[in-house]
Amino acid sequence: MAKTYTEEQLNTFDRATLIQLLLMQQSQFQEIDKKLQLLLEQAAVLKNNRFGKKSEKLGIENQISFMEVDGDIVFFNEAEAVNALVPEDEEKPTKPKNAKTKGKRTADIKDLPVIPVDHRMTESELITEFGEDGWYQLEDEIYRRYRFTPMKIEIEEHHVGVYKSKKDNHFKKAEHPAYLLRNSLVSPTLLSGIWNAKYVNAVPLYRQEQEFQRMGVFIDRGEMAHWTILCAERYLSVFYDYLHEKMYADETPVLVSKENRTSGSRHYMWVYRTGKMYQDKPIVLYEYQPSRNADHPRVFLKDFQGICVTDGYQVYHTLEKEREDLRIAGCWAHARRRFDEALQALPKDQQKDTIAYFALKQIQAIYREENKLEGMSAQERLKNRQLTVKPLVDAYFIWVKKNVLVVAAKSKTANGLTYSINQETYLKTCQWIIMQQNNRSDHSA
Repeated sequence: MAKTYTEEQLNTFDRATLIQLLLMQQSQFQEIDKKLQLLLEQAAVLKNNRFGKKSEKLGIENQISFMEVDGDIVFFNEAEAVNALVPEDEEKPTKPKNAKTKGKRTADIKDLPVIPVDHRMTESELITEFGEDGWYQLEDEIYRRYRFTPMKIEIEEHHVGVYKSKKDNHFKKAEHPAYLLRNSLVSPTLLSGIWNAKYVNAVPLYRQEQEFQRMGVFIDRGEMAHWTILCAERYLSVFYDYLHEKMYADETPVLVSKENRTSGSRHYMWVYRTGKMYQDKPIVLYEYQPSRNADHPRVFLKDFQGICVTDGYQVYHTLEKEREDLRIAGCWAHARRRFDEALQALPKDQQKDTIAYFALKQIQAIYREENKLEGMSAQERLKNRQLTVKPLVDAYFIWVKKNVLVVAAKSKTANGLTYSINQETYLKTCQWIIMQQNNRSDHSA
């Protein structure tokens, strides 16, 4: 606790002592202000994580153009990129309302089956309205409405013909669909519906159980979980093992209520998936493990050869050192995320004068040049990447190392700069192989 002095005590001090006390107070105030700014930043980050937008997208206006020249970074449009185009007090133009696309409704329903529903007047109604032979029929008025049939469950009772030879005692059954699980009511249609609800629409098993009960069908969540586990092990495990190709890797913690470890302790879902080169047929593989031990990715990736894009977790780097046929590439989305969090913690009118904003703009410029290489062959991308992306990446790291000591220690911006420096080797892998991010793995997790 800081020492306090009364007015009488201060009057007894000489000028040199008073100056020394003032300097000490200034130093204390500066330290308090730094801690306060860190606390405010942490509170703002927590608030944004809970209530703010999840997107990390940065506006594309005023993009930075920069490069490294003789060890110095030259920004060609620094002023234009940092300053706002529209002053705060100037009225911003409103976005015009999008006009409706002609024929959109017809295109939306063109592949749906049509069930005609006729509405006709009876003979007596026509005579009452128009008189005897006093009308003729015009072209029908046609309007369309969706018809929705709620889910229903029926029992299929399969009668399989059984035949016995008159000459000997052998039997023969008629051909019939194979069953998923012997002596179980589960069918492919029911299990696919349960899986679609749980894994596509994120409906937990207990809510599906409630929905079945409202329909008068009693299928409890334990049964559904049992079917899911057995059928996944029996029918999907072979396919799962087959899909070990080039992919990203990430891990996310999950709370487990029942396991060998303490209830509620951290377990992990490891996620492996393919990158943007496999957009037509993406592969996402999940592996549940009770820890983040290096043995888990070591075993999973033992037959994988090539490039794996990951975050900065040291386990992945350890695997790369153990093998010559595995290369780890850093994730630029993780590199920029800390700067984005630092920016979101500030009022909008203060964001563009910060190092975090400048860092994001530089990473955005790297992304912009990389995106221009889409559609090229691997050889063309490699050649052009050396000419356009590599100078920007090199310049970015020169700038990072110059500014890491300028920002407040332990702040999000300092954390972002330090992360980039520590991961430089892996983030620079993009210069030689592929500029990637494993945001997809994060989202899958």
